[in-house]
Amino acid sequence: MKKLLLLAALHSLAWARPLDARLSGYEYAYPVQTLELQAQQRTLEMAYMDVKPAKPNGQTVLLLHGKNFSGAYWAKTIRLLSDRGFRVVVPDQISFGKSSKPRNFQFSFQEMAYGTDRLLEHLKLSQVHLVVHFLGGMLGTRYTLMHPEKVASLTLVNPIGLEDWKLWAPYHSVDQNYASDQKSDVKAYMRENHFHGEWKPEYDYLTEIPQGWKEGPDKDLIAWDSALTFDMVFTQPVVYEFPKIKVPTLLIIGQLDTTAIGKAWASPGAKARLGHYPELGKRVRDQIEGAQLVEIEGVGHLPQVEKWDEYSQALVKFLSQY
Repeated sequence: MKKLLLLAALHSLAWARPLDARLSGYEYAYPVQTLELQAQQRTLEMAYMDVKPAKPNGQTVLLLHGKNFSGAYWAKTIRLLSDRGFRVVVPDQISFGKSSKPRNFQFSFQEMAYGTDRLLEHLKLSQVHLVVHFLGGMLGTRYTLMHPEKVASLTLVNPIGLEDWKLWAPYHSVDQNYASDQKSDVKAYMRENHFHGEWKPEYDYLTEIPQGWKEGPDKDLIAWDSALTFDMVFTQPVVYEFPKIKVPTLLIIGQLDTTAIGKAWASPGAKARLGHYPELGKRVRDQIEGAQLVEIEGVGHLPQVEKWDEYSQALVKFLSQY
């Protein structure tokens, strides 16, 4: 825990420093390894953390990060689960964190699930508990549908993909998204979209990587990959497939979340229809047979940051059943 606090303090002091595409010199809370992947006629590297507990309980949790993040922001959850005997595996998906950033790549949730499955095969893991957030919610849903026998349970923490935004928001091209990403203000975006218009100093660490990339030598590549993955998220909905999920499922939903991809350029009438997480959480719970729902009041897109105690208690209680 002292190491985590020290890293947080050091990062807080130096959060604005430029970072390259692979985050050279940016230290995660746990050792990072890489797995070589062959995909789309190229060799890529997937970075990941594999944290083994002092007293194993024989089970593994796979944590999948969100779009604006990397495996690094799971540090506190890793410690929580490791202390309870879980082995914890945390990949950076291709184009995120310390993993490869290919300029020309056909991104899809199936492709990401394929790479994630190669990692589990490499680690000789036949079954995992999935805990997923934001974009990771869409990926975790896709992985569960592709490999249900490998998923012991699924925990969706304020996932996106609970509605089909393209029914209400007009399409923006990859070039348009690229231009928007280059102009975006990291802190302002997170304050508005992740923290319901509020900001506290303890959130600053979440801006370290995206802000460092904006000031780094690979900022154009990062913005381009961000635009490509944004297009994937907008055009590849998973909402229609929730009824097909048959594994034990928990939704942890911050009730002030209003995240909706494309909402920023939707018409006023469409904006009013999108991003109502209190309603969306209940709707998805009812679509997945036997799913449980924990609603956390007064928090937005990151309950694991805003209300750690409620989030961690819900997660541990759910996983302790298995």
